[in-house]
Parts: sequence; C-alpha cells; structure tokens
Amino acid sequence: MKNIEEAKIWLPSVAQRRDHLNKLFPVWTAKTLADHFFHQCEFYSDRPLLMMPGKVATYGEIWKRAQKIAKSFLHLGVRRGDHIAVLMANDPDFVALWISISMVGGIIVPLNTQLKGEELEYMIRQSDSNWLILHQQAGKQNHALTIKNIFEKIKTEEGHQLRQVICISNAQEVIPESFLSWDDFVNEGEKVSEVTLHKHWMQAKDPHQTAAIIYTSGSTGQPKGVMLTHDMMLRSGFATCLSRAYEDGRRVFAPLPLYHVYFVEEGLFAVSFVGGAMITSLGFSPLQSLELMKQYRANDFLAVPSMLISVLNQKETHPVNLDSLNALLCCAAPSPVPLWKRAVKELGVSEIGTGCGATEASSTTMLTEIGDSLEVVSSRVGKVKFAGVAGQEGFGKYSVRYKTVDPETGEDLPEGSVGELAVIGNVVSHGYYKKPEETAHAHTKDGWLRSGDLGRIDEQGYIQLLGRSKNIYKVLGEMVAPKEVEDVISLHPGVAQAYIVGVSDRLTTEAGAAFIELKEGIVCTKEEIRKWCQERVARFKVPRHVWFVHSDEWPLTATGKIQKFKLREIAGKKLS
Repeated sequence: MKNIEEAKIWLPSVAQRRDHLNKLFPVWTAKTLADHFFHQCEFYSDRPLLMMPGKVATYGEIWKRAQKIAKSFLHLGVRRGDHIAVLMANDPDFVALWISISMVGGIIVPLNTQLKGEELEYMIRQSDSNWLILHQQAGKQNHALTIKNIFEKIKTEEGHQLRQVICISNAQEVIPESFLSWDDFVNEGEKVSEVTLHKHWMQAKDPHQTAAIIYTSGSTGQPKGVMLTHDMMLRSGFATCLSRAYEDGRRVFAPLPLYHVYFVEEGLFAVSFVGGAMITSLGFSPLQSLELMKQYRANDFLAVPSMLISVLNQKETHPVNLDSLNALLCCAAPSPVPLWKRAVKELGVSEIGTGCGATEASSTTMLTEIGDSLEVVSSRVGKVKFAGVAGQEGFGKYSVRYKTVDPETGEDLPEGSVGELAVIGNVVSHGYYKKPEETAHAHTKDGWLRSGDLGRIDEQGYIQLLGRSKNIYKVLGEMVAPKEVEDVISLHPGVAQAYIVGVSDRLTTEAGAAFIELKEGIVCTKEEIRKWCQERVARFKVPRHVWFVHSDEWPLTATGKIQKFKLREIAGKKLS
C-alpha cells in the first residue's frame, strides 16, 4: 500500500479496495463496540483516530483512555445495563466513552448539545438515564446551570433514576457543588484493578444487546429514543466502508457532532475498519473546514448541502490546495446537478455520492454507487448499500430490503409504484425505548419498518425520494410532493437552494410556500420564480408564496438538515 499522504496521486481501484476489505474481514463475527475497537486499536495503535484543531489522538491513546474511564465507571458503581447520558462537544474523550460504556456493559444515550432545558429534561427522564456526563459548555451553550436545576429537581423525587452528574470543566465558572468533577471521576478509577475491569468486560460481551439509545429530532411530537445494538451499528459502519470502498487509512473530514448517528456510522465506525481517521471540529466554519482538510490531508468530505454550499463559497475567496481530497458524500437533502458539478470542479473530487437512511436503520441504508452519473446522484438517493459478509442471511450481500406500501393502509404496492418506503433487515432497530405505541405504529406485523418517506424504487433498484408523507399537501384535491418542485426551482441559474412547505389557503385548501436562497450577487424576483415553475410543472404545483432568505436564516438541525416544520411555522407567521 502506498503512503497515505500519496492517496490523491495513487489510489487503488474500487475492486482492489473492496478486495482488501474482504481479505481483512472474510467472515462476519458479531462483536460489541468494545471488542471491535480493542482489535482495531491494537492493530492500528500508532495511527490517528481523531484529529481536531490543536489535538490528534491515536487509536492506542483512545484505547488507553477508554480503559481508564471504564475503571472509573466501575469505581462509581456503574452496573451492566445502566444508561449513561452524554452531553458533550466533539472530543477524544467522547470517542473513548463510546468504547468504555460498552466495556462495562452500559448503554450510551448521546444528547444533542443544541437542546434547551425542557428538551434535555425530557430525554434524561424518558431514557431512565442513571448517570450523566457533560461538558460544562458545549454547542455554544453553558449547560452546567441547566443540568444543575434538572438534577436538583429529579433528586427530590422518589424512585428517581439519575444518580450522579459528572462535569468536564471547560468554562471560567466553577462547576456546581452537586456535580462530580471529571478529574476526580477519572482519578478514582486508579483504585480499580485490571483484573476487575477484565472480569466486567468479559460479562458484557453480548453484541445483540442495546448499545445506544439515540433520539430522533422530534419534528412531530416528542422525540423517540431509537434502540440500536452493537451488532447493528458495526454492520452499518462496515457496509458504508465497503460500499464507498474505503482505502487503507482513509481520512474523513466531517464538521458534524459526535452525538449524531451520521457522524458515528458513516464516519467513526466506518473508518475504524481500515485504520482511518476522523477529522472534525467543535462547530462548523467554512474557512476552518478548508484549513483542516488541507492541514490533515483529508481524503473524504462528509457533508450536508448547506455545509457544502458554504465551503464552496468560501473556497472562491480563499483558494486552498486540497490535493489529497478524492471523495465527497453529501446527504440529508437533495442537491441539484449544478451543485454537484461545482463540487467536482472546485474540490477536485472524483468519487461523489449521496445516500439516505434513518436513525432507526443505523444511519444510511442507501448509497449511490461510485461512478454514478451526476444525473443519478442528483435525482436518486442510491441503492441498498453493499454489506458483504455483514449482510442479512437470505438477502445476498445486503443488510436490508425495501418495498413501497400504501401510506394509509400499509398494504404492499406493485413494483415501481410511488408509496411509503418500508425497510427490513439486520441493521433496523426493533423499536423505541419505552414507547410501545409508537413502535407498533412504525412496524408492520411481519417486521417491516415504515420510514415515513414517500418514494419510488426503479427497475435498477435506485430509490427516488419524493418527500416525507407528512410533507405532502393538496391543492384543489391534487397531491403535491414538495421535492419535485424544489428540484425544478433548484435548476434556476440564480438559485442556491430551495425548500417548499404546504400552507393553509382559503381558495385551494392548501398552497405551496417556497423559501429560496439565491446565489451570491444574484437578483431575482418572485415573478421570475413563478414563471420558471409555470414553464416546467403543472399550474397547481406552482408555489403561491415565495420568500427569499439568506444562508444564515435557514432553520437547521445540528447536522445541517432543513427543519421543514419550522419553515411551516415561519410561513404561518408571515401569512398571519
């Protein structure tokens, strides 16, 4: 294998890379996260695993840190099956926590650092978290005071679950007295022997037990905690590694949070199979992103459209040599052909792709194939991704299968029909934590998970998404799938990105409301947008309302997804 630094100059073919992976993993052995990383950290001990501004942590260092934290958990009294919530910014210790919690048989509950008090309290309570580890400050918020109030309230209640809060000091304020400091927590672990740790580790080796409870965004109703097993998460990571043909030592840049399944599965777990590294930061900055990709010689860029657009705009004014960069995966929302062309030209990537999935299915289940045309990449979200030896028995080399069902009745639809996508396989969660009704509603009696996505599976197996079933709206009785019109508007030469939601209308029951971000320096009117649509789609699909927004005005999730429910709220306020 050539030196990793020369990857852009010499890169093995897709077939060679996959053959290398198949030789490394000729059979699938179900493991816990701790067992998997034990082997990988031993084999790639001196290689970097996490690279951030001013800090690089190797596989060996992460493993030693994980062992130390695991001892601290045992000294604290953590038992097998305990739920450990983590409210942290990206950090090497966060990676170590994924491993150490697995080592002692606990279940990690990663929490979104952008959440506010009521949201955090709900998740801490609903997940029955026994322990909570937090950065005093994360996600531009000082969480210590918020968690202090929650902890003091819960402690007064009979039968409460939350036993202790462990705080990592990273702000000027003194941490609350009721918290255990991180340094004291870690130092106390020295009292636990290697023999004791090994004994507990050996008792926590069931790969089919729940490893994580990861909460969905909760765009409708309360958030739901998705239960994922060790084996599900590792199979998904391996399938991404195989589908995207990760070469030995691939370095992936992802300015995304470590609490999100996208970063963990498509990045951290996937690169671990080839001794690769994750390059990340505490938050997203387009200039810093370019500098980190250059500094750490990134081979791959995991992005969402809003981030990709910002990086491309930044590169126009700050040219940076990214000669190591070869691949780009841009998910979360459709990207038009012009954006993909721009990315290929300005970033110099040769392997582009997109994908889709869900937390309930251990992140992506679909990926476009290396070498697919720009038209395919912009109009489809891929095929079921290769899983190789990690595939479901009876599914060939794949972990899942898809079909379409009637959104109202749940009945199977003929091949090629537009309907709600349903998925089944060995990476699909069996349910939501302590939510039996929601679990029953999402799953059919024969085990299929209804995704809530409307789509079509074509004759080649490619899947076209047509939006969320709840995002469909009707104009004079005619159904409109927002994505179809969004794609049309995105082809306008002056448009950077566009999103449409349905709003109430006295004349037509509902109407389309378009939010549009124009390219820098472009001037465009609402009438021009409507005329552009009128020439390309049926009259009832043309949005009645058009509003132009700046790039910093989009309501985004932590991973850069557009929150359509918030767009509906904004539209409602504008129209009122």
